Amino acid sequence: MSKHERWSTLLELLAGAGRIDVDDAAAALAVSPATVRRDLDELAGQQMLVRTRGGAVAHGVSYELPLRYKSSRHASEKQRIATAVAGMLADGDVVGLNGGTTTTEVARALALRAGGTCDGRGRRDAAESSAPVFTVVTNALNIASELAVRPRVKLVVTGGVARPQTYELVGPLTAGVLDQVVLDVAVLGVDGVDPRLGLMTHHEDEAGVSRLLAERARRVIVVTDASKMGRRAFARICGLDRVDVLVTDTGLPSATTARLTEAGIEVHTV
Repeated sequence: MSKHERWSTLLELLAGAGRIDVDDAAAALAVSPATVRRDLDELAGQQMLVRTRGGAVAHGVSYELPLRYKSSRHASEKQRIATAVAGMLADGDVVGLNGGTTTTEVARALALRAGGTCDGRGRRDAAESSAPVFTVVTNALNIASELAVRPRVKLVVTGGVARPQTYELVGPLTAGVLDQVVLDVAVLGVDGVDPRLGLMTHHEDEAGVSRLLAERARRVIVVTDASKMGRRAFARICGLDRVDVLVTDTGLPSATTARLTEAGIEVHTV
């Protein structure tokens, strides 16, 4: 297991329990306690956690992993979800994407479907049509950087203040842009789906942006791996009544699928 994989696993264990013990973590990672101690010391040096005698604790109750450490979790499931979502969209659609690892995969799937790249000096493939296949509106800087070189994707980036944990732009400038656009589809990544409270995320500013995306869209598609179903996070985005489609992996329990279907949500498992 590489250092990056160890760190991702340690942070995931910390996110789930709020604290970790060196010996327990060593057993979970199948490495020596000395290796875990070094990893925890390095993560503490990056202010990712707080070291304690014999382990570490999270900085706060609602613990949020930075995007760079979440990208390897459930990677194959997210790629299947993204491919399925890309197939649900029509040419010409205006698509809103919030930030997150699953929506990043959706952006990549849309780019592949649209086809074409620039050569680094802004020149397009001569065989390409000038008309964009999709218009993408996003507040995520990492998504914007990947789509900016796709000439057949019209890219609209909101303004705002950047959050380093998720690369998302938030705040009044973001809301100002979203108030002026109309979306065919909003594709939302979330940190939790609670059957009573609905869609949730860790940060209140990001919840506000995702809520605006949902309000401006004719259709809302939620993309999440099954591990987030039944989870709660700090900030509520919207109720399940605002969701049209949920795309997730086959780990979703059949009873949960039935409840969502009864609530009027179209559920796709891939």
